[in-house]
This record gives sequence, structure tokens and C-alpha cells, in this order.
Amino acid sequence: MSSLDARIRADLEAKIRSGEWAPGDRIPTEHELMGVYGCARMTVHKAISALVAARLIERRKKAGSFVARPHVQTAVLEIPDIAALIAGRGETYAFELLARRVRPPATNEEAGFLATGEVLELDGLHVAQGRPFALEHRLIGLAAAPQAAQVDFTAEAPGSWLLGHIPWTEARHRITARSPGAVAARRLAIGPSAACLQVERWTWKQSEPVTYVRQLFPGELYDLVAEFKPTPER
Repeated sequence: MSSLDARIRADLEAKIRSGEWAPGDRIPTEHELMGVYGCARMTVHKAISALVAARLIERRKKAGSFVARPHVQTAVLEIPDIAALIAGRGETYAFELLARRVRPPATNEEAGFLATGEVLELDGLHVAQGRPFALEHRLIGLAAAPQAAQVDFTAEAPGSWLLGHIPWTEARHRITARSPGAVAARRLAIGPSAACLQVERWTWKQSEPVTYVRQLFPGELYDLVAEFKPTPER
């Protein structure tokens, strides 16, 4: 890439990283940028293509180029702290508590996992840079985490609190693709048939169930990544 290509890319990236251009904003056309920088269209095209490859800009057929919504990657076998992931990108994070109640297990599946005592049921929305990032439904076993009943989860997301206070020793994941449905779509500000990634997770502490969580992410915002190494031959 020539020095002018690099300068154009750096200028555009700075506007995106600073928030001057927000996710979903339409960026100037290649013709407009040619006028600003006094260069050939190919020079501008190369700079924008580099930003597309970096997932900072997305092209939409017949509509133009737009600032892409942030895309997060995490390892499949880790238990991520969504608040930390978003903050690590330099973006503002918030958790909106939508519902909270203490109750006994209500289904056979819940009873099979959280067999002892009551559960704390929480519904909430993870928000990144003022926009919906993930919808969460969580059950916390109060036998394993009795102090959770007194925590103000409007100040700290339940997943962040659990990672900091209740060390887990075993976890299981289930990952599926699904559409959100009408209610979740409204919460996530997406269409009811949009592609979403659903992550379910169960955790235990020394064989005692701690939490079950179901998180629904718009498909374009989240990747699950796993890295493996071959087992050494003996």
C-alpha cells in the first residue's frame, strides 16, 4: 500500500475508532474522497478495501459503504466476561436488568440441574456503545451462591460478578444458530428472522451447580473461536 493509501486508511480508521463515525453511519463515497485527497479512485478503493478486510467498514450493494458494527471473537472453551470484552475494544458498556425474581426450579430441566434450593432468575440486555449487543437469560443456584440474592445487578452484570466471586470448576457449552423471534428481535433492534448465535452455558463448583445462562447475539456481532494443538505422540 502506498503512503497515500496508508494515510487515507489511517484518517478513516481514526474517525471510526474515535466514535466520530458511529456504527451504521454511511461514509463518504469514493468519488467524494477522491476530491478530499486529490487522488485517483484506485487509491481510495485500496484504502477502503483494507478497512473492509479489517471489518471496520462494510459495503452494501447499491447503498454505499458503512461503518461496521463491532465484531467480537472469543474462544469456545473459555467463559468470557462480556463487559471486559467490550471495554477492551475501547467501547462503552452497560447492562440493563430487565427482570429479576427468586423462585423454585420451574421445569424438569431446571430441576435436574439446580436440584437444591431456589434459583435467582435474571433477564438482561448487554449494551455496547449504546446499542444492543446480547440478550441474556440466567439462573443462579442460590445454594451455591447465596450472596447473589443481595447483589444489585443493575450496577454489575451477573456474569462479571460470578466470575469474580464464585470460582467455577466445570463448564458445559451448547451453541446453536436460530432466529430471535418477535420479542427478542425488538430487544436487540433486529429483524425477527435475522440470523443469531445462541450460546448456552452450565457451570459447576465442585459438582454443585452454579449457573445456567442463555445468551442471544446478532450473528454479525460475535464469533466463537477455538484453537487446538495435536497431542504429542508417545
